[in-house]
Amino acid sequence: MHNLAIALHNGGHIITGSDDQIFEPSRGRLALKGLLPEAEGWYSEKVHEGLDAIILGMHARADNPELARAQELELPIFSYPEFLYEISKTMTRVVIAGSHGKTTTTAMVLHVMNHVGQPTNYMVGAQLEGFDCMVELESGSEFMVMEGDEYLSSPIDLRPKFHLYRPNITVITGIAWDHINVFPTFDSYVDQFRKYLETIEPGGALIYNEQDPVLVKLVEETAAPVKTFGYGLPAFEIVDGQTFIETEEGMMPLQVFGEHNLSNLEAARWICLEMGVQEEAFYDAILSFTGAQNRMEVFKSGSQVKVFRDFAHAPSKVGASVKALKEQFGKVRAVLELHTFSSLNPEFLPQYRGTMDAADEAWVYFSPDAVAHKKLPALSAEDVANAFGSEVRVFDSSESLQIALENPSTIKAMALMSSGNFGGIDLEATLAKY
Repeated sequence: MHNLAIALHNGGHIITGSDDQIFEPSRGRLALKGLLPEAEGWYSEKVHEGLDAIILGMHARADNPELARAQELELPIFSYPEFLYEISKTMTRVVIAGSHGKTTTTAMVLHVMNHVGQPTNYMVGAQLEGFDCMVELESGSEFMVMEGDEYLSSPIDLRPKFHLYRPNITVITGIAWDHINVFPTFDSYVDQFRKYLETIEPGGALIYNEQDPVLVKLVEETAAPVKTFGYGLPAFEIVDGQTFIETEEGMMPLQVFGEHNLSNLEAARWICLEMGVQEEAFYDAILSFTGAQNRMEVFKSGSQVKVFRDFAHAPSKVGASVKALKEQFGKVRAVLELHTFSSLNPEFLPQYRGTMDAADEAWVYFSPDAVAHKKLPALSAEDVANAFGSEVRVFDSSESLQIALENPSTIKAMALMSSGNFGGIDLEATLAKY
């Protein structure tokens, strides 16, 4: 939301906003643009008839006083995805969807377009190197590139966000059950992607991961009048901790690694080809791609151990990250924080079985306080260990995890996987010996 506010401000619009909690980096970036509200909280008097539109985020509740005032005045109210569709109606909409790899694939596409000097409009969910704002609406491009998130649009619009974009070109990277609080069964989750296929503009292009049997089945069953293109993995090899891919120009070194990222790369290549980028130019650009923020991002490259921060939290993402780390570096430690509603839910927890098996040292941390805050049934360390079904070491206090992390052991690399902050541990200080 703060990126959208900044993008609209940069475009010359008059922007105001409200929130009951504003954290960094949003706070500092809004303040720099003069967009930070004078006080946190909700104030119905801020909403008046002179406003052209209200953009409603998911953090506001359905009984929000500012929302109630906007409804009383019958002002136009858009969810975030509704608004993005409204402003991109005349553009070619490119949507990157899927349970995993959305941000990285979107980042790859934007990196390539930037490298070849073709500006584009976009919306991406993570900070990218070389980009000041993660929403761009005024580039003058015919394209609008967007992440297609399957989470809900707003408290008064319970449709998945990606159902509203009506793409001309889309990729689906794969389907793996997520957001159990919204989609309580795997079938209900898969059904959102089935419906998504029906929203593609007639004659549009559907690019899909043909290594995902669930997705392949959906594509085979759809009656949507679209062109389909399946992709897999490029030929590659790992030499001395470096991944090389095979191209017509020979083997080329990458700065990212792992089969999940190679799959993302293929998805990005297909998208860029649809957007008019030549294959040679794509490969020339992708060689300098270092990844999206917190997507297997180098946190510390010490004399003994290379440490990565990774946003992985869903089972499919965790399994892919751990496997990639092991294949690239040999002896590795994987540290996962269970932080999301799904990951802390006892009914969903068995989905993680086997995901940490590739690691030489597999550690899982969770906070009993976080479980209680989410009003979920209590979890024990034994429950977590049994769910993962392998030799995992479970921590239920940040203090004990911090003590264990201080020892680099004999590992070559470590991934810290979380959408949280490991109970507020000072990682810089904790990993000083690495």
